[in-house]
This record gives sequence, C-alpha cells and structure tokens, in this order.
Amino acid sequence: MDLTNSHVDDLVEKARQALPVWQALGFSGRKKILKAWAAQLTNNIDEIAKVISNETGKPVSDATLEATVAIEHLAWAAKHAEKILETQSRPSGLLFANIRSKVERIPFGVVGVIGPWNYPMHTPMGSISYALAAGNCVVFKPSEYTPRIGKLLAEKFNLVAPNSYIFQSLDGAPELGIQLTKANVDKIAFTGSTEVGKIITRAIAGTEKKATLELGGKAANIIYDDAAIDQAVEGIINGIFFNQGHVCCAGSRLLVQESIYSTVLDKLQERMAKIRVGDPMDKNTDLGAINSAPQLAKIKELTSAGDSEGAVRWSSPCELPKKGFWFAPTIFTGVTESHRIAREEIFGPVLSIL
Repeated sequence: MDLTNSHVDDLVEKARQALPVWQALGFSGRKKILKAWAAQLTNNIDEIAKVISNETGKPVSDATLEATVAIEHLAWAAKHAEKILETQSRPSGLLFANIRSKVERIPFGVVGVIGPWNYPMHTPMGSISYALAAGNCVVFKPSEYTPRIGKLLAEKFNLVAPNSYIFQSLDGAPELGIQLTKANVDKIAFTGSTEVGKIITRAIAGTEKKATLELGGKAANIIYDDAAIDQAVEGIINGIFFNQGHVCCAGSRLLVQESIYSTVLDKLQERMAKIRVGDPMDKNTDLGAINSAPQLAKIKELTSAGDSEGAVRWSSPCELPKKGFWFAPTIFTGVTESHRIAREEIFGPVLSIL
C-alpha cells in the first residue's frame, strides 16, 4: 500500500496488535503457516522472478535463483526455529550450585525491515523469515525502486495468514524507511548504503531499539603467481559482474602479483568479451540493465573520475541496447590506492586492477 509518514505509526500499531495472535500459535503453528507461505511462493516462482527481473534489470535466470534462495531461507527458518530458540538449561556455577539457571529467548515484538533494490527478495527475506519464525510481526519497507516484490510477498503471505497485520509491506519514498525507524518498532533490520546506515544509527541512538545493518563495501581479490589462473579469472568475473555488480560484497578491486599481471589482464579481457549483455528476460543473458538512472549516473561519475585521475579504461566490445540503462563490463588498469575507483563503492560492473 502507498503510505505517507503519518500512516506509518498506525501500521506499526496494527502489527503490535497482531502480536498475540501470531505468538499464540507457537512454533508449530507458525511453522505450518510459514511452510504454506513457502509453498505459495514456490508455486508462483516464475511470476516472482519476472517481477524481480523487471524491477531490478537483472537476468530472469538470476532472478529465479534469487527467489529460490529466499524461499530456502523461509523453509529453513520454519523448520529449525523451535529447536534453535528452545529454552536452555545452564550451569549456575559453584557459588549458586543450589540454583537452577535457564535461558529463554523472547521475541522482540515488531521488527521493521528495510530492503535494498539489488536483491529485493533474497536479502530482506533473511530478516523477515527469521523474525516471523521467532514470533515477531514484521513491517517491510522495500526499496522505492522495487515496490512490487514487497506487495507480492505480502499478498502471498496473507493468503495463508490468520491476520493481515502479521506481515505488512509499505511502499513509498525513502523517507518512509526513516519514519519506520522512528516508529514504535523494537528492532530495525536494514540493508543499503553506509550513509543511510549512519542515519538509522543516529535515529535510534538513546532508545532501546536494536538494529542489524548490512552496509556497503569495497571488497578485494588477490591473485599470486602460484594460483590456478584460469580458475581465478573465472572467479573474478563472477565476483564483479554477477548481478551487474550490484552486490555489497562485489570484488571490485583486484590485486595481482606483478609477474603474472599481463597474463591475468589478457585472460580477463578475453573472458569479458564473452559476457552477453542484453534483455533481462532472455535466459541467455549474462548481464542485464543497470537498476536506475541515478545508479547509472553514479557509475558514470566514478568511472569518469578514474579517467581524469590517470587510470586506463578498457570496456567490453559488447553491443549495448539503445534504450534503457546500460553499462558495459569495464576494467581499469594503472589504478593506485589513491584513486577514487579504488576506494569508493561503485556498485556496478567496474573492476579496478592494482
């Protein structure tokens, strides 16, 4: 549903009112509902994959894989929550030998989940699945770039749920995510940029709210001269160009031992030239479209900085579609640690070689 800031508090309050219904089911009751939800998602996986592909630009084959892994999250949580969260007896120590100690795990209450656009189902479903299995209610704010997957998840859940407010999806501008953080939730799970993560941290400072934050990065791969170079190159290709480079842990920096630098570079260029870029709905496509105009602008701005700082650009000779947001697989050589492309997260199909 489309909401304004003033409605978010009401949505969270409805989730809180639904807590007794959800928690009264116990682990076994919730397990049945979550497994039924997993079955709904599985039976509609082709529809879900098309929604993911259309909203993100990723190849439909990658979108199907994403949906499959997300459903596995859900099924695993439903099956194992009772065992993992069961009450445990603990030794009390010599001083309290006459006292029995136990650890009980109690749900937080209402959990707000703020999801990213690069993996709009897989990433948030980790938090959603485990929160629901533990007995929490969830309010999910998908990215403004991928709202339909949030609606679809809630729609399928409510086909099997005893209460429509146990799991809700709210769609709208990024500000609604901040409003959700400030609302009467007990925990926030966020995946996104480091900048927004800092905003969330400041918003919950001084409260008793908990937070799980999965933020950006600038991951590196290293190849030494004793490596199996062909295998290493294949790993590098998958590490940076999978999902158009829209991955928090994308291997966007490559450090190569000097003695094998030329060999690695030749093999990388040869392999990159084979990457098929094009229609995300074509199952033969390897690399789809960039998610949005702002993201494409960010990629272009950082790669232009690489040019101006003296790095040497090489782009795949692939033919890009004329309509839409596209960026060819690209590598930069002559990169140093001082270059922005070696330090800042690009979140696109761009590899810097040092």
